[in-house]
Amino acid sequence: MSLLGRGLAALLLIIPLLACAQTAPQQFQEGTNYELVTPAQPTDSGTNVEVVELFWYGCPHCFHLEPTVTEWLKHKPSNVTFIRVPAVLGPNWGLLARAYFAAEDLGVLNKIHGPLFHAYHELHTPMNTDNDVIAFFVAQGVAEADIRDAMNSFSVETKMRRARQMSENYGLTGVPTIIVNGKYRTNASMAGSTENIFKVVDFLIKKEITAAHAK
Repeated sequence: MSLLGRGLAALLLIIPLLACAQTAPQQFQEGTNYELVTPAQPTDSGTNVEVVELFWYGCPHCFHLEPTVTEWLKHKPSNVTFIRVPAVLGPNWGLLARAYFAAEDLGVLNKIHGPLFHAYHELHTPMNTDNDVIAFFVAQGVAEADIRDAMNSFSVETKMRRARQMSENYGLTGVPTIIVNGKYRTNASMAGSTENIFKVVDFLIKKEITAAHAK
């Protein structure tokens, strides 16, 4: 075979290898891109893989992650359950966590969640007191009496206690943090960027599904 022929043959062998390398799933490393939750926490999603986003409305990184979350939710596998939990890492986090749970109980979360982020970070709407938050809800069409009652309800108080406990049990030090199936914790710092978080999440989901099928 001529030198040219050998070169062409070698190239034909290399091209498939390059194609495989480009389509191979990205690998992430424990201790670098994600950490173990120790001890692992129980989930509420049955046989589904549970993905929990811990966030705070006052966090600019959480605000910037929202479009990524929204896009990811459009394509998430049907056997994955996504849950948002407002983290409570300090006294000043409690008010907006309470607002989230009140909106959830009133069934108005879909029309409150995005606009609240927008109002806080882009319109710089004050959200420092109960009356500030109530005024925001009223502007979104929620009756004042309803939001006042919800924010002070037993149900919301119970959810607040659970959110505080979850923040502690998951070893939370900042937000946004994503927990996969109660076992794995990742964030923008570990993932390399806010945009990469859900690439790590997808990797961990596949890891959990593979492990479940192997049993």
